[in-house]
Amino acid sequence: MKLHSLRTVLSLLLLSITLQAFPGTSDGWKPDILGDGYEMRQVNHPADYTGEAVSTIIRKLCPDVSIDSTRTHRGVLYVHGFNDYFFQAEMGNRFVNHGYDFYAVDLRRYGRSITNGQRNFDVRDLSDYFPDIDSALVSMSRNGLSEIILIGHSTGGLISAYFESRCHPKDIKALILNSPFLDWNLGWKEKMIPAVCLLGKLFLDFKISQGKSTAYAESLLKEHHGEWNYRTDWKFTQSPPVTAGWVRAITKAQKGLRNGKADIRIPILLLYSSRSVNGAEWTPEHNRADGVLDVNDIKKYGRQLGPDVTCARVDGGLHDLVLSAPEVREPLYRYIFNWLARNGL
Repeated sequence: MKLHSLRTVLSLLLLSITLQAFPGTSDGWKPDILGDGYEMRQVNHPADYTGEAVSTIIRKLCPDVSIDSTRTHRGVLYVHGFNDYFFQAEMGNRFVNHGYDFYAVDLRRYGRSITNGQRNFDVRDLSDYFPDIDSALVSMSRNGLSEIILIGHSTGGLISAYFESRCHPKDIKALILNSPFLDWNLGWKEKMIPAVCLLGKLFLDFKISQGKSTAYAESLLKEHHGEWNYRTDWKFTQSPPVTAGWVRAITKAQKGLRNGKADIRIPILLLYSSRSVNGAEWTPEHNRADGVLDVNDIKKYGRQLGPDVTCARVDGGLHDLVLSAPEVREPLYRYIFNWLARNGL
C-alpha cells in the first residue's frame, strides 16, 4: 500500500473511532442557517497542509414514522461542487418528504467550513476529502441509517465517484451524479493540462485564472436571471483562481476513474443536461443549458464508471440540475425517485 493511501486509511479509522466514542444526537448539533429543521455540526480533523481542518455536516431528519418513533433506515448524503456549498434546501426537502433522512457535507475550506487565514477550496489530492465524507457516513450510521445514497454535483460528483471507487463503504447502496466533473472543458487549452500538472508537482500554489465570467451565477441568482439566493462570499459570482496543485489533483482523480479503473459495483444514475453553452456573457441560453462542462464528456466518461450506469439526459437543465427551472426540476425529481424505487431503494 502506498504511504499516502495508508495515511488516508489511518485518518479515516481514527475519525470513525473518535465519532463512535460519543453516541447520541445532541453532540454539537445546532440550528443551521437554512432553518426549517436543518441542523449542522462541525467536525475537527487532524491539521493538514493549510493548518486547521474542519468539515461541516448538515442534516434534516424525517419525522418519526410511527408512534413508537421507529425511524427510516434510508438516507442521502450530498457532496457539493467547486466554488459551492450546500444551500439546495428544496432538494433536501424532496428527499425528506420521500422518507429519506437528508445529510450534506460542506467540505474543508468550503462554505460553513471556511476558517480564517486559509485559501478557500484549496486541495492537493481529492482523497484529502475522504475523512470529511466518512465523518458524515459515521454520523448517519450512528443514527440508524444502513442504506445510503451518495449524491455528488460537479467536482463533488468527481469526489464522490473517486471515494466510492477507492473506499467501497458497505452502507452506500447507490450513487447519483449530477453533472459530474469527469473531464476538463477548456477547448484547446486542455493541451496545457499535462504541463500544469507537472507545475503542480513542483509549485503547488502557482495560481491559475479561471476567467472573469459571471454568466453561470447570473443564471442562478434571483437578483439576475435565476430564482435562488445564496451567500456569494461562499459561492462567488466569478469562479476564483485555482492552483496548479488543484489542477493536478483533479486530473489525477479523473484519470483514476477511466477505462475500467473505477469499477464501481453499485447502481449509478448519471445525470447531465441536454446541451452545453459557451460564452462569458450571459444569454437566455445560459438558463437552459450547462454553462460549465461539456455534457458529451460527462456521458462518455460516466459510462466507464461501472457495469450498472443509467444515463439520463435532462432537457433544459442547468449545470446544477436541481437548480434548473421548475418545469425541468419536477420531471427530474420524479425520474430520480422512480429510479431509486426500481433499485429497491
